[in-house]
Amino acid sequence: MEQLNQYSITILGSKGGVAKSILSILNHSVIDKNDPIHHVIKNSKLFLIDINQNKIDYYNPLFPNLIDKLTLLQFDLSDKAKFTKHLQSTNTKLVIDVSWADTTEMLECCNKLGVYYINSALENTAVDQDESLYGFPLTERYYRFEDKKETFTNTRAIIGSGMNPGVVQWMAIKLLKDNSSNPPLACYIFEHDSSFYKDKNLIQPKTIYTTWSVECFLDEAILSYPMFVQHHLPLYLYDDVYATEFKVKLGEKEFYGSLMPHEEVLTLGELYDMEIGFIYRVNEYTTELIRKNLSNVDDLWNWKQKLIDPSYGEVEGEDLVGVLLVYNDKEIYMYNSMKSSDIFKKYKTSATYFQVACGIYAGTASLILDSIPLGVYYVDELLINTQSNYGKYLTYYMQDFIYGENNSTDGLLHQRMKRIQ
Repeated sequence: MEQLNQYSITILGSKGGVAKSILSILNHSVIDKNDPIHHVIKNSKLFLIDINQNKIDYYNPLFPNLIDKLTLLQFDLSDKAKFTKHLQSTNTKLVIDVSWADTTEMLECCNKLGVYYINSALENTAVDQDESLYGFPLTERYYRFEDKKETFTNTRAIIGSGMNPGVVQWMAIKLLKDNSSNPPLACYIFEHDSSFYKDKNLIQPKTIYTTWSVECFLDEAILSYPMFVQHHLPLYLYDDVYATEFKVKLGEKEFYGSLMPHEEVLTLGELYDMEIGFIYRVNEYTTELIRKNLSNVDDLWNWKQKLIDPSYGEVEGEDLVGVLLVYNDKEIYMYNSMKSSDIFKKYKTSATYFQVACGIYAGTASLILDSIPLGVYYVDELLINTQSNYGKYLTYYMQDFIYGENNSTDGLLHQRMKRIQ
């Protein structure tokens, strides 16, 4: 208990939407005695760092149960000496990184001091600035991190513990374990995010709308080639992401999505010898906007970028994320679906960001409560190689999972492909 009374947590990128959602969960955790990490958060100090920090007036009405625990700091995380000094002076035990700072650099600082670390996605400043990597930015970030991953031996770290990557790896491994006697031909991560403003008068011209970072979405949607993994090898289609679509059927639900590169495709592809891909469809407005501009996608970078924010206007639709296992004669699926109209009432955030925060929360709880050996883990590695209770912590806030089976199959990716242009 003496250690718990001295627990300090630092959150990087505290002004962003993911941080807002994590803090919203912790705002509940601190007053909920049944929450797995209640006793820790109750006795913790929270240090919030951002390069352009909000005023305390922003945090006060959103997180009233945490406000006496918050210390706000503003500085550039590229200043590693200053960040290291912060970790030392505050006796930080855990860093939650939802910033755009370079993942390897942040982890190096944490590893040096034995500080725990968790993030939701890989970031690499050098890759972002290198235009010669057009088509492959996500894969390049992954390989550059892999080159350094085994050197971090003085920390416990979980990389990519949002919704996807993160929760989807837990779903995939759960389904694979539940059906271990019958190995599938393929595993597809899918997402159908139909969230959009109900009032179409809120829509501005030459503006791209998504429920999470528009810039990061465009990185996958127009700056990358479609990618999947087969026999542990990443394979690419030399084509626009939005030029083709792939069918997903979930009982009575059915949609077509685009094949996009994603971290969990690479990590699961390292572990399992099957076809693995990520099929994603966003709101119809943004989908049509990109399709109409495939011949001049560079122009889209110059358009305005807007988050679909339920505090700005009522959001209809849902964000549905899950996993589909494909067999010769059937398909097994599992998914979670949330609506911003429901989530905003309780957590003052969007469904998409809340799903990400649930994954961050599960990983955070595991780092705090579980006996995890030193080293760096993707969520799938965490589940396979340690005694983590990730799923137990996850389902405290993300409780509604749908399971189902299709009594036929649409086959592998080349069989479920539909050409748009």
